[in-house]
Amino acid sequence: MDVQKRNFIIIWFANFLVAGTMTMIMPFLSLYIETFGNHSDVYVQRWAGLIFGATFITAFIMSPIWGRVADRYGFKPILIINGFGIATSVLLMGFINSVETFFILRLLNGIVTGFIPTSLAFVSSQTSKEEAGKMLGTLQMGSMTGMLFGPVLGGLLADQFGFQYTFIITSISIYLVALLVLVGIREKKKEKSKLAVNYTRKTIVKGIFRHRLMMNVMIITALIQIGNFSIQPLLSLYVADLTDAKDVAFLSGITFSAAGIGNLLLTRFWGKLGDEIGYEKVLSILLILSFIFIIPQAFVSNLWQLVFWRFFFGMAIGGMIPITTALVRREAPIDIQGELMGYNTSFRFLGNIIGPMLGGILSGYVGIPSVFVITGVLFLVGFTLLYLVKRSPFQDFSEYLVEQKRAEKNVKTRMEQS
Repeated sequence: MDVQKRNFIIIWFANFLVAGTMTMIMPFLSLYIETFGNHSDVYVQRWAGLIFGATFITAFIMSPIWGRVADRYGFKPILIINGFGIATSVLLMGFINSVETFFILRLLNGIVTGFIPTSLAFVSSQTSKEEAGKMLGTLQMGSMTGMLFGPVLGGLLADQFGFQYTFIITSISIYLVALLVLVGIREKKKEKSKLAVNYTRKTIVKGIFRHRLMMNVMIITALIQIGNFSIQPLLSLYVADLTDAKDVAFLSGITFSAAGIGNLLLTRFWGKLGDEIGYEKVLSILLILSFIFIIPQAFVSNLWQLVFWRFFFGMAIGGMIPITTALVRREAPIDIQGELMGYNTSFRFLGNIIGPMLGGILSGYVGIPSVFVITGVLFLVGFTLLYLVKRSPFQDFSEYLVEQKRAEKNVKTRMEQS
């Protein structure tokens, strides 16, 4: 077995375990908070929201930093640090007795929570541009499979062994993943071009904001996550409105899993299609399909209708992360791929933060169905941005950064002379 194939198998399996084990603790976050004392429902709900979002806040800040470090030292060390860091923070969560400590540990967890985005960047950097979409789509299947089974397994473990042992089992699983990466992964070092330029963080950020395609890909990445996360915290309430059945939690799980199964079925297909006909074309198709499949969810009258549309919505949205990642990989100079991937990941986490907040505000004022409509409009906005970029003159991101670097140097020289 060649090194690249072995690396991919290990990373796929690692993503499956990390995604599965990290989602194991999601179903009982609020229940775990209740064990810290005799607290009101309002207190528990408020802290549950804060603790859920805490990880994304620090992850949003840290992603570009980890990316810059990866450009210098490689992705493997970052994967190892993230793996052991996640495992340690999760282990400590099993031995706390206050909500404030839980919040702090979730913040610390966010600092090292980029294992899956870093693995996407790693596979992208080790794969040819012609196959990036297919490989990233296949990798996404690993994390989605883990996310499908993780909550179910977590709930079963919590019922059988209690919360503390679930945290312990989760951390042990991630420790094993980190060891697997440490022993099994062989990273091919990037060969720097003789004409390579050392870009400052300021130059890269300005380049992103002034380069039409790169900036719009980042925005679309955030819009995807906003659309995905805006409804997730409200899904069980929406299911309860659609059925008189008592087992609402179970039915909510089925509804949630419907999108995951749809995601799982076509993610690799969308990535491969992007390699063949172009990532911009496939991303445009997926944005339109997401709009078409999310709007009817606001007008369903039965639970089976919601499950039906969630399944098709999952089929569309599942290909977007691999496609946007492949787009960034295609445009990024090899010497700063990690940092650019980091900024793209930051926009993903920004969407994770904004989505639940937007969904909560909209549902509070105009009802849960409005959340589907507004997020559908966001997908149309993303399609419009991409359409305008495709009609604009081509910009080479590498040349754009070099020109910007040269202009900054000239300004600095003139200031020194004066």
